[in-house]
Amino acid sequence: MSIWKEDTLLAREVTVNLGPRSYPICIGDALLPETGWLVSHVRLTGRVMVVTNPTVGKLYGEVVRGSLEKAGFTVVWAEIPDGEEFKTLDTASLLYDTAFQNNLDRWSAVIALGGGVVGDVAGFVAATYMRGVPFIQVPTTLLAQVDSSVGGKVAVNHPKGKNIIGAFYQPRLVIADTGTLKSLPPRELKAGMAEVIKYGVIKDAAFFSWLEKNLDRVLALDNAALQQVVEVSCRIKAEVVEADETEQGMRQILNFGHTVGHALESLTNYEVYRHGEAVAIGMVAAARIAVAMGLLPAEEFERLRNLVVRCGLPEAVPDGIDPKLLWTYLHCDKKARGRKVVFVLPRAIGQVIVCDNVVPEVFKQVVR
Repeated sequence: MSIWKEDTLLAREVTVNLGPRSYPICIGDALLPETGWLVSHVRLTGRVMVVTNPTVGKLYGEVVRGSLEKAGFTVVWAEIPDGEEFKTLDTASLLYDTAFQNNLDRWSAVIALGGGVVGDVAGFVAATYMRGVPFIQVPTTLLAQVDSSVGGKVAVNHPKGKNIIGAFYQPRLVIADTGTLKSLPPRELKAGMAEVIKYGVIKDAAFFSWLEKNLDRVLALDNAALQQVVEVSCRIKAEVVEADETEQGMRQILNFGHTVGHALESLTNYEVYRHGEAVAIGMVAAARIAVAMGLLPAEEFERLRNLVVRCGLPEAVPDGIDPKLLWTYLHCDKKARGRKVVFVLPRAIGQVIVCDNVVPEVFKQVVR
């Protein structure tokens, strides 16, 4: 579906169909100047709190604020520090203070302008301030555009685990301006590619093949290739979320690579890896486990590993990480069932299973 403003094609639209909680994902390369127009079209008016970080605020704050004010919104500006280590209850508390001091009520909206950390914290605040206020996602990183801004998972971290404190809370609207990806540092763009690869492995072999053929175009920031990546990734995630909004079954496949990835992030205090880098290591580890268990052909494993390496992403748990200690961190994952660690394991490119019978010996052997 396309979004037109007067006679101009503004964006492509992917809809997440969740009944009364349905919402559009708008994908285009010049959408930030239209933020106010797009927000007003989801029946929001009045006061909004824009949550961002200093880096993103410096790049896009003026255009977003100006667009919102032009559309008649009163803008409250709130900046939080940049980095996963600030995705905490303390940061959320500061945003509650800002909202209260600026008289935000139940009809005021929270707008997240930034990457995954900004989106998760702002979404958590929106879900809990006055028992829930409208929420808008304006993701500016590849990882956020293809993954964290879609699906309604919002959370903050706890020292014992990533995203332990959170909720399912859907946004009213997602505005994915692919033009913002051209300002990303190369490391951030590559980190986002881990989530893109994930979608091909879990559900779309044809998309994975397209990535193998077009990866150089994506990394070179070809606009058509970037929009294709974001649109297809969002369509896949929307399909999964529509089938299982609160992760009781099918949605668990979106955690491919995240079991080891989250444990690695927690073990290193969120100071060593970007989220996508940890997920890349987790995906390759899960694929190695699948090969060791006779589930995945070796040639399919090599396709996955090669694409990860071509993206410039890490593929292995570093030598300094104790496999026994990493195994204990896996049990802190919120997806663990009782005392069993849950893995998403590939059987082929485009097909995965959820498995809770991986034995510690196999895991430790693979990690080594």
